[in-house]
Parts: sequence; C-alpha cells; structure tokens
Amino acid sequence: MAILSKEEAQAILKKVIGFSKADSCEVSLNGSDGGNIRYARNAVSTAGQISTMSLGVSSTFGKKTGVATINEFDDASLQKVVKRAEELAMLAPENPEFMPPLGPQTFAESNTYNAKTAAMTPDTRAEMVGKSLSVSKAAGLDAAGFLENSTRFNAIMNSKGLFAYNKGTDVSFSVTVRNKQGTGSGYVEQGFNDLDKMDTLALSKIAASKANGSAGAKAIEPGKYTVILEPLAASDIIGNMFRGFDARSADEGRSFMSKKGGGTRLGEQLFSENVNIYSDPMNTEIPSSTFTGEGLPVKRTQWVEKGIVKNLSYSRYWAAQKNVQPLPFSRSMVIEGGTQSLEDLIKSTEKGILVTRFWYIRSVDPQTLLLTGLTRDGTFYIENGEIKFPIKNFRFNESPVIMLNNVEALGKPVRTGSGLIPPMKIRDFTFTSLSDAI
Repeated sequence: MAILSKEEAQAILKKVIGFSKADSCEVSLNGSDGGNIRYARNAVSTAGQISTMSLGVSSTFGKKTGVATINEFDDASLQKVVKRAEELAMLAPENPEFMPPLGPQTFAESNTYNAKTAAMTPDTRAEMVGKSLSVSKAAGLDAAGFLENSTRFNAIMNSKGLFAYNKGTDVSFSVTVRNKQGTGSGYVEQGFNDLDKMDTLALSKIAASKANGSAGAKAIEPGKYTVILEPLAASDIIGNMFRGFDARSADEGRSFMSKKGGGTRLGEQLFSENVNIYSDPMNTEIPSSTFTGEGLPVKRTQWVEKGIVKNLSYSRYWAAQKNVQPLPFSRSMVIEGGTQSLEDLIKSTEKGILVTRFWYIRSVDPQTLLLTGLTRDGTFYIENGEIKFPIKNFRFNESPVIMLNNVEALGKPVRTGSGLIPPMKIRDFTFTSLSDAI
C-alpha cells in the first residue's frame, strides 16, 4: 500500500468523520512500507517487504466509547467501521476518566522524513548487509544480524476540527559477531532517520573487534566498581527510568518519583549536578512526531536540570484533576554530555570495567527503580587508562537513580536505544555475581 500524502489522508479522514452520528468521533489512519534482511552464520536467512495501512475509529456517546479498526478503504467499508464503533459505544460502560476531543491545534513541522531512506530498495539492503558480512568472513568470525527500514505516516482527525499528519523514515541495524569457538562475542545496534548516517561496515568492524577481544575472559570478584558504560549500555538501563517521569504514578505512590508520606519529588535534587535531561521532537539527531495520539502538541521540555527534577508528564485527565496544563512525554529523550569520546573516558580511568551492553533486565523494586540484569557481548577490565583484558560477565543490581547520582563524567551523546545518550563514567556500580555466558 502507498504512503499517503497529507491531502490523501485528510480526504479519507474527512469522509469517515462525515459518516459519524456519535456525540464525538476521533479517527486515526496509519500506514507503513518497508523491508528487512535477516542473516545468521554469515548467510542471509530471510528477506521481506512489508506494507500495511489501517484505520481506527473511536465513537463516543456521553462518556461511553467504542473502538473499531479496518484495513479496507472503500466507502462501504468506512461506513461499516463507523457503525461498528458506534454499536460498541452503546454497549460500553461509561468511562469516568473520559476527556472530550481537543479542538484545532497548531503543530510544528517535524523533520522525521528522509527521502533517501524512503527510497531504499532490496538492492540497497543487500549491499549494506554484504558490507557487514565481508567483515566477519575476512576475520574468520560468525555474524548474525538484522537490517530493517520503513517509511510510515500517521494522521488523526476528530469531530471538533483537529487534524494532524506526520510522515517519517527509519533504518535500523544490529549484528552479533562471535568467534568460531563460541568464547568471544561482540554486538552493535544503531538506528537513524537518515540512511547516510548508517555505516554497517564500520559498525560490524566494532562488533568483530569485540568478538576477538572478549575471548579468553578472566573471572574477577563481584563488587562495586567504577564502570564506563557505552551509550548502548547506558540506554539499556536508563530507558527504564524515563517511564517514571509520569505525574499520576508519582502522585499515587507507584514510582521512584513518589515522595514518602505523599506528593512527588518534583523540584528535588534527585541526580548529580552534571545530569541534564530534556526531550525535543525537533532534535535533528533523534526527531519524532510533534503531536500525541489525541492531538496534544509535543514541544521541547526540560525534565532534569543540574540534577533537579523540573517537570513530570501529565495526561489530560490527570492535569484536569491537578488543575495544571497537560504535558505529554516524548520519545526524543536527550541526556546532555560533554565532548569526551569513549576512549577519553577509558584513558581517565585508573581502575574500572568497560560495559558494552546489558540484557535480560528485570525490575526488583519499582519504587526505587532497582533493576537486575547481566552484562553481555564484551566486558573488559581497565587499568591505568587502558583495556587490559576481557572479563567474565556479571549480574548487576543497580538503580539508574543511584547510578546518576554517581556520575563522574559524561562523554559526547550519540543516538542509541531510547534516546541521545552519552557514554558514562559511573563510580560504585554494583555487580553481585558472575555469569559464564558470553
């Protein structure tokens, strides 16, 4: 199915709204088109092309709402899905937290779309994967990876006159490289909106270097160590924290932002002074949509400034309960850093551990955000500013809140995982046991 233009999407949505007999109606139209290649043991195993488009209708009578979806777009089908949503609404119980649809809003024009990424073909993907495989084959290693690209659009409209449209592109790549003996492993993962920023050859060389470098790992005692977290590792553990910036869960005592005895930790010094976190859908390195699913504008928001919590996210319902303005969360999270590279952080470390990434992360205590998980795909011991030898993987028990209170240095942020994240030098990171996995 084609990626619809703003005008094409608007025409369909207007038609759907015109069929509605409900007190209020909200409609969303989403589509995507893209492809992928998966490979393992240095050979392509699958390749595919995926194209989808669907329309969702939310019809409300009073505070009773019904939702129906469809992937057919002739007039009869559009009338059918509207009627079905209205039938379901009549059967539904009242929603005590129902909020009426918003009126027209003004949205900034996002920069999520890149024409060169949208023009990717199976040949483009094959060439990119071929570069990755050339690295592993030349080094006598085994590679398993996944490359995917997509072009997508999202449009919303309601019976109060609100309309929003966004079009975007993505290309993502990940690869695990291991030695033939299964004793060394390296991994990289990267995603961009802009194809020109994706270098599968350079990324695969990093993974291959880690695969060779992590063989023959030594066991050292668990305990508290200074760690250098690569951006992917930092993202793995901090991504869990971002969801805690929700005012309602904090007010209801369900998150690390809840204050003992009631209230939230808004305005408190919760992190080190060198920690600054913001979100900005217009950030050119990690752009995202400038509106939410219900049509709230998304703008640049400072969440943490010099370690102090400056904002919490408020849904429209919870904002009304607290008599404040709604503040939506954004996917474009940025932790500000400095200019130091990962290598600079390593050189500044007398004794410590370099962590490529974490995995199998699970929550231990949601109210302190205590997490447990394992290192993976390249963990190394640092001494006198140099990587001395690979070490066996550890299980960690740590909270990103405590971790961001123990920040010694932050490097230059890069796009990875859940945001734009710098490499981090953290003191007193807690490792509790060893793992034999590579």
